Amino acid sequence: MKQLPHAPTELVDIRRLSPASAPPPYSEFDTAPPTIPASHYFMVVYRQKWRILGFVATCLLVTYLVSSRLTPIYEATARIDVDRRVPAGIIGQEANQAAGLDDGDQFMTTQMELIQSDAVLRPVAEHFHLLERESQLDKLPAEQAHRKADAPIVLKQLKVVRPVNTYILRISYRSTDPRLAADVANAIAQSYVEHTFEIRVRSSSALSAFMEKQLDELRAKMERSSQALARFEQELNVINPEDKTSILSARLLQLNTEYTNAQADRVRKEAAFKEMQSGSLAAAQVSTQGQDLSKLQERLNQAKQHFADVATIYGANHSEYRKAANDLAEVQRQFDEMKRDVAQRIETDYREAQNREQMLQKAVAETKGEYDQLNARSFEYQQLKRDADADKTLYSDLERRIREAGINNGFQNNSIRIADLARPPDIPVFPKKGLNLLLAFIISSVLAICGAILIDLLDTTIRDPEQAAHALDTSVIGTLPAVKDMRRLIAPPESRAAGEDAPARPSSGSSPLSLVRYAGKGDLASGKPQPLARSNGNMSSGYDGISSYEESIRTLRHSIFLPDFDRTVRSLLLTSAAPGEGKSTATIHLAIAHAEQNKKTLIIDADLRRPNIHKRLDMDGSVGLSNVLLGEITWKEAVLKTPHWTGLDIIPAGTVSRRASDLVGPAIVDILDEAAKEYDLILVDAPPLLGFAEAMQVATAVDGVVVLARAGQTNRKAVARALATLRRLRANVIGLVLNEVDRNNSQGYYYYTDYRRYYAHQQKA
Repeated sequence: MKQLPHAPTELVDIRRLSPASAPPPYSEFDTAPPTIPASHYFMVVYRQKWRILGFVATCLLVTYLVSSRLTPIYEATARIDVDRRVPAGIIGQEANQAAGLDDGDQFMTTQMELIQSDAVLRPVAEHFHLLERESQLDKLPAEQAHRKADAPIVLKQLKVVRPVNTYILRISYRSTDPRLAADVANAIAQSYVEHTFEIRVRSSSALSAFMEKQLDELRAKMERSSQALARFEQELNVINPEDKTSILSARLLQLNTEYTNAQADRVRKEAAFKEMQSGSLAAAQVSTQGQDLSKLQERLNQAKQHFADVATIYGANHSEYRKAANDLAEVQRQFDEMKRDVAQRIETDYREAQNREQMLQKAVAETKGEYDQLNARSFEYQQLKRDADADKTLYSDLERRIREAGINNGFQNNSIRIADLARPPDIPVFPKKGLNLLLAFIISSVLAICGAILIDLLDTTIRDPEQAAHALDTSVIGTLPAVKDMRRLIAPPESRAAGEDAPARPSSGSSPLSLVRYAGKGDLASGKPQPLARSNGNMSSGYDGISSYEESIRTLRHSIFLPDFDRTVRSLLLTSAAPGEGKSTATIHLAIAHAEQNKKTLIIDADLRRPNIHKRLDMDGSVGLSNVLLGEITWKEAVLKTPHWTGLDIIPAGTVSRRASDLVGPAIVDILDEAAKEYDLILVDAPPLLGFAEAMQVATAVDGVVVLARAGQTNRKAVARALATLRRLRANVIGLVLNEVDRNNSQGYYYYTDYRRYYAHQQKA
């Protein structure tokens, strides 16, 4: 048994545990579900297949009926060929140049717009009365209809398209009359061809008139520019000023070169002069006497060294000392004299370079002034000459183009021609029943499937084991099938109090588990419930699903007790997140199944608010757990033995008492410890986990907790909160059990059908 420290309060204070054993923080509302696998959605579609098929069939039927009642519409198409290689004229550049192929898309788009222009459509619309046929003027007042007729024509049934990578234009028109559709398409094509021809003729005529006017203006301009050039040549007294400008340009270039070299030479000599004035020997050493000066520098250094050596040995009055001093003075005099000579020569060179630079600067300025004066006049001359030559050339070209345009106007070759006339079609383009049915099938299927998936996504309940395992991240250890009239799985005494006769007891040969199934649908003639006994292992023909429920209980028992080899579960709590999940019924059946294995089993009804274990087993519950908690009796005195199951005892809840409910926490541990010494299994039935403290107190005291949830009704968030609460309390959560699982709505529950088939085969055998 789990041993927890007693506390003066109802619950164990987990904060008093050691840090090493304290559970990690767990959010009670951390219920983010894992990724839902794709197979789940396939199963959703499979479960709703009949509804989906019904919706699709209805949509197909409606589509077929609507398509059959629609008036058929025919479409006729005329084709226009646009030859982009046809020249625009027979002479000149127009005869040698075809239309550019790089602007094909823009050109074809322009032609499509022209086809739908008012100038092309109006003659056809007025001839065939298309506005009236398309009902554009119906139900309009006379004034508004007149304005509509004068507005640009727009034909609703006209369609102009260009096939990809072609120079073909398709002119299509739709009408309920196939002959009218063909005639209108051909008339629009012919009107378009005539319109383009008229545009070309009018454009050529207007261009010729404009060019003749421009020719007269250009002739007068040419004469004025020629006279201006002649007057300028007389004033300048030079036939061609460009030759003299070239001579001056070459001279100026040479002077600029010499002036630049003089500047560089002056800068170099000025730098040497300034270095020499500062006393530096670097400028003197780079002069013509630099080598002699360097030799004197070496001699001076040697004399200084010799004088220093003698001074260390002899005194000032010694002859060697005086001799060394005289030698040093002589060498110093020679060095200073040569240094002055070098400085004078450097200064002279600098003055000469400065004078030469000034002379060249003056010569460059004089030459540049003469060049600029002549160049200014030369620019004016060149401008007058270019204007005169340009006017002559333009006049000659324009005169030639006018003559060519006059010849080309007499030969108009249109690059747009009708390639294929429209013929009356024999098959309507609308409605297309096959296409409509296909689209209806695809759209209705998608809508139905999306609707089924959306409904499934909006459903927050637990429906099947696989979905519960993924959504709650927990183990589903068992499923209990849905049984017709689930309330009568264990017959309560209220059914008899309502006026029904007491159900007959089953015979001695009945299965002990069937003794809790007294009430069924009953005899419809007498209105009395009939016992559902099972004799010799054969299932009665009364309830549908009782046998599968019994087998599911046995399977659940093995799922709870067989896998736990390291730890024996001696006490077990069956709880739920909310009331009405079927935990009391499952507790009784699980206890009976365990007792049938010759195991001593005890049921403790810890639901002190709404006890019902004793009611379902038709036993006296006036004295029970509440009396034990209040200290009136011991737990052994509250034990009741069931009359039909050997080894199965119960402790009913007793009298409902709020004060007793507050004592569940401290006392339940002692009761479980003592009872575990005499019973193989103790099953505790407690209130729902959420909202009631007793269930949490019992969960901390038992060896294991099993959570029940009703498939298709229990909210996932509520179960997740219950599991989170149990983990926070460090309870041993064995797993989740789904109750009332419908085999038709569960993707993970097929045992019910398989069991029925197997059992039916066993009955036949």
